[in-house]
Amino acid sequence: MESYLNENFGDVKPKNSSEEALQRWRRLCWLVKNRRRRFRFTANLSKRFEADAIRRSIQEKFRVAVLVSQAALQFINGLDLYPDYVVPEEVRQAGFEICADEAGSIVDGRDVKKLKIHGGAEGIATKLATSTETGISTTDHLIKKRQDIYGINKFTESPSRGFLLFLWEALQDTTLMILAFCAVVSLLVGIAMEGWPKGAHDGLGIVASILLVVFVTATSDYRQSLQFKDLDKEKKKIAVQVTRNGLRQKISIYELLPGDIVHLAMGDQVPADGLFVSGYSLLINESSLTGESEPVNVSCQNPFLLSGTKVQDGSCKMVVTSVGMRTQWGKLMATLSEGGDDETPLQDCSLASYEKGLTSAGLPLAVTLSLAFAMKKMMNDKALVRHLAACETMGSATTICSDKTGTLTTNHMTVVKACICTKVKEVGNSSKSSDYRSELPDSAVGILLQSIFNNTGGEIVKNKDGENEILGTPTESALLEFGLLLGGDFQKERQKSKIARVDPFNSVKKRMGVVLELPAGGFRAHSKGASEIVLASCDKFLDSNGEAAPLNEESINFLKETIEEFAGEALRTLCLAYMDIDGEYQSESPIPMSGYTCIGIVGIKDPVRPGVKESVAICKAAGITVRMVTGDNITTAKAIARECGILTDDGIAIEGPEFREKEEEWSEIIPKIQVMARSSPMDKHTLVKHLRTTFQEVVAVTGDGTNDAPALHEADIGLAMGIAGTEVAKESADVIILDDNFSTIATVAKWGRSVYINIQKFVQFQLTVNVVALIVNFSSACLTGNAPLTAVQLLWVNMIMDTLGALALATEPPTDDLMKRLPVGRKGNFISNVMWRNILGQSIYQFVIVWFLQTRGQALFHLDGPDSELILNTLIFNAFVFCQVFNEISSRDMEKINVLEGILKNYVFVAVLACTVLFQIIIIQFLGTFANTYPLNSQQWFVTVLFGFLGMPVAAALKMIPVGSH
Repeated sequence: MESYLNENFGDVKPKNSSEEALQRWRRLCWLVKNRRRRFRFTANLSKRFEADAIRRSIQEKFRVAVLVSQAALQFINGLDLYPDYVVPEEVRQAGFEICADEAGSIVDGRDVKKLKIHGGAEGIATKLATSTETGISTTDHLIKKRQDIYGINKFTESPSRGFLLFLWEALQDTTLMILAFCAVVSLLVGIAMEGWPKGAHDGLGIVASILLVVFVTATSDYRQSLQFKDLDKEKKKIAVQVTRNGLRQKISIYELLPGDIVHLAMGDQVPADGLFVSGYSLLINESSLTGESEPVNVSCQNPFLLSGTKVQDGSCKMVVTSVGMRTQWGKLMATLSEGGDDETPLQDCSLASYEKGLTSAGLPLAVTLSLAFAMKKMMNDKALVRHLAACETMGSATTICSDKTGTLTTNHMTVVKACICTKVKEVGNSSKSSDYRSELPDSAVGILLQSIFNNTGGEIVKNKDGENEILGTPTESALLEFGLLLGGDFQKERQKSKIARVDPFNSVKKRMGVVLELPAGGFRAHSKGASEIVLASCDKFLDSNGEAAPLNEESINFLKETIEEFAGEALRTLCLAYMDIDGEYQSESPIPMSGYTCIGIVGIKDPVRPGVKESVAICKAAGITVRMVTGDNITTAKAIARECGILTDDGIAIEGPEFREKEEEWSEIIPKIQVMARSSPMDKHTLVKHLRTTFQEVVAVTGDGTNDAPALHEADIGLAMGIAGTEVAKESADVIILDDNFSTIATVAKWGRSVYINIQKFVQFQLTVNVVALIVNFSSACLTGNAPLTAVQLLWVNMIMDTLGALALATEPPTDDLMKRLPVGRKGNFISNVMWRNILGQSIYQFVIVWFLQTRGQALFHLDGPDSELILNTLIFNAFVFCQVFNEISSRDMEKINVLEGILKNYVFVAVLACTVLFQIIIIQFLGTFANTYPLNSQQWFVTVLFGFLGMPVAAALKMIPVGSH
C-alpha cells in the first residue's frame, strides 16, 4: 500500500500541490462518511478553480481596460472632451473639493489628463483636505466627516455560518443517515408489533442518540470555526506608516482614509488606491491584479498605485485616493470567494506527502481539534499560523535554515566601533563619539555626515513629544544614531543637497547608493554596504588629514585587517564611500560602481538574543540541524554561529559565491554546511531545494525580506518575521514569528510534534475501539446469532471514540520530552511499531474480557431469570466502555508507563472523562428502556469497572516490550 501511494501520489505535498494532484487524491478518498465535515478545512477545489477562473478573467479584463482607457484618453486628450467637474454639495459642505467617485476614477482609469486638470497629486491632496507634508488632521469630527464621504478601508465579508448550518452538516454523516433510516423502520415495526409507547423505545433510543451525536459534533465544529475566524483576523492585521498632524506614525491598515500620506518601502503591500507623491526607483508588482509578471515603474509620469500590489523595489510617499470596496482590489475581492487552505498531510492521510501510514475516516475531527488547539496556544507563544499544514509539518522538521539578524540576534543595533581617516576607536556612547568627533578633521566629518544622512533608507522625525525618533531598519537606525552622536542634524543635512537618484539596498547587490546635486554645483555619489564589496570599488581613501589619498597595498591591508578585526568581534561591518562626478549627471543614468573614495568602516553590534544558545541546543538534541544563512561577512557570521552553538568543529562555513562555484561538490558539502555567509536569495533557495529533494530533509526556513519569498515558498515550512518582516515575506510564509525570536521557532517545533503525537494517540485509541467492537459484534453474531452491543450502545461508543476521544487526546499540551526524540522526517510510518504493539495488545485484552463475560458471565454473576440476558449484555457494555475510559488514560503516552503525570493540568481531558463516566452511569441506571440496559448493583459495577481498570497495568506491561520505533 505504501509503495502504491508513493508511486501514484508522490506529488501530493503538504503545500503548493497542483490542482491535478489534489483532484486525484480526492478521487482516492471518495468513500468518506461525511464529505462536508471531512473537507471543511481543506481546499475547496471546485470553488478554487472557479475563483481562479474569475480572477484570470478579471485580470484580463483589467489589463484590456487599462489599454482601452489609455487609447480612449489619448483620443479624448486630442479632442479635449473633458466636461467641467462639479463638486457635489455634500462633499463641499464637508470641506472637500472632490468626491469619492471622481478621485477613484482617476486611479482606476490611470487618467493622466484628468489628474492634470485636478492639479496633479498635489492638487488632489489639496482637494482631499490634506497636505503631502503634514498629512490629515485627526480630530474626531474631521475623521468622521472623511469616513462619511469616502468610506473606510475594509472589505465586505461574507456572513458567518450559523450553528444551524453546522447541525445540518453533521447530519450528512453516512452512518447517521443509515441509522436514521433504521430508526424509522424500528419505529414503524415496533409500533405495529407492540403498540405505542413500548414498541417505540428502540427507535426513539436511536433517534435520541443520533441527536446527541449531531449536537455534540456541531457544537465542536462551530467552536472550531470561531477559532479559525479569530486567527484569520490576526492574519489580516497590517500596520502602515503614515504622516498625520505632521507626525510620522504607524496605524492599522483598517484606519487608513483618503487623504492619508503613506510611506512605502520595498516589500510593502500598497494598502489602498492612491497617487505617487515622491520617491525613488519605485517598482510595483501588479501581478495580483493584472496577472503581468513584469514590474511597473511608478513615478511622477506614471503615478498610479493600486491596492493589493507589492513594492518590488524602491520607496515612495503616496496620497490615498480610494479605500475599501472602492479600490480595484476591493472590486476584485467582491467577485471572488475563497477556495480554502491546502490540506495537511494528516487531514488527507497522504503518505505521498509524508509517508506516514493509514488512518480511519473519524480522523479529520481529531486533526481539526488538534490543529485548532495548537494554533490558539501558539498565538500565546508568539507564533501566528497562516496555513494549517504548518502545525504538523513543523513537528517533522529535520533542518532549520535561520537568518542571523533579528532571529538569532536582538536586531537592536548600535555602532560600537569605527575607523574613519584610519583612526580606529570605540564609539558606543555619546561621550566616546564626542571625543572621536574632536579627533577627526572637519572636512571628513562633513562628508561622513553627508553620507550617513543622505545615503539612507531611514528617517529622523519628531514624535508627539517633540523629540527625535529614528525610523528605518535596525542597521539604518544604528547609523543615523551614530550621525546624531557625532553632532549631525538630519533635516539640515538633507536640505543642503538635492537628491538626484537613489538605488535602494537589496540583498543581491549588498550595497545602496545615492547621487546628490551639491549646493555649489556638481554631483556627488555615495555608496554604502558590505565592507569588502564597497571597498573593492574604491581606489582612494581618506587619510589622517581628511584628504583623499590613493589606496596602496599598505592601506588596503590596513582596512582589510580592520574589517577582520571588527568581524572577529561579531560586529556587522559596513563600508562608506563617496565620489565626485565630473560633468552633468542625468537621473536616469546608473550610479557609478567604481572609482570611490573610502570614508571609513563602521562596526555595528547586534547582540545574540538571550536563550538562543539553549534553544539551538534543544533543537540539536531533538535531531534538528540548525543552519545559519546570512548576508554578513563570513568572519562575523562564524563568530555569531559559534556563540549560538550552531558552528561546530566538523561543520562547514562557506560564502555564497564559493558555494555557487562548487556545484559539482554539493552532494558532499551541503549536509555539512552550518553557516552560509554573503548569501544571495538564490543561494538560500538552492540550499533549501537540495536539502528537500536530494537529501529528503523536512526544511523550515526563516525570512523577513521580499527577496526571501522564493526560499519561504520552496521550504516545507516558511517562517516569516513578524516585526522586521515585509508583507511580501509574510504572505509567502506558513507561520509568522511575532517576536522574531529563534526560541519561538523551537517552541513551534515542539507544538508541531505535539500535534503529530496527539493524532497518533487518538488513532491508537480509536483503532483499538474499532477493532474490538467489530470483532465482538461480528463473532457474537456469527456464533450465537445475537450482538451484545446494540445500535444505541454503539452510537455512544462511537461518540466516545470519535468526538470525546478527539477532545481528550487531541488537546494534550506539549512536554519537554518531545524535544528529546528524533524527528519523524519524511520516511517514518504514521502508525509506528509502538502503536501496533499497543493496539494489538490492548485489543486482545479487551476481546478476552468481553468474550469471557459472554461465555462465563452468567455463572460469574449468578444470573438467572427472564432478565439474565439483558443484564449480561449490560455488564458487557459497561465493561467495554470502561475499558475505553481507562485505555484513553493509557493512551496519553504511547511509551511511558506513568500516564498520570500532569493529567490534572489538562482540564479538557479531565472534563471529557468525567462526562463520559457520568453519562455512562445515566445510560446504565436510568435509560434502560432506550439503551437496552438494566440497572446494575454495586458488585456488578465494581467488577466491570475493575475489568476496565486492569487494562492500565496491561498497557504498562505492553510498553515494556521492546519494538523498533518504526
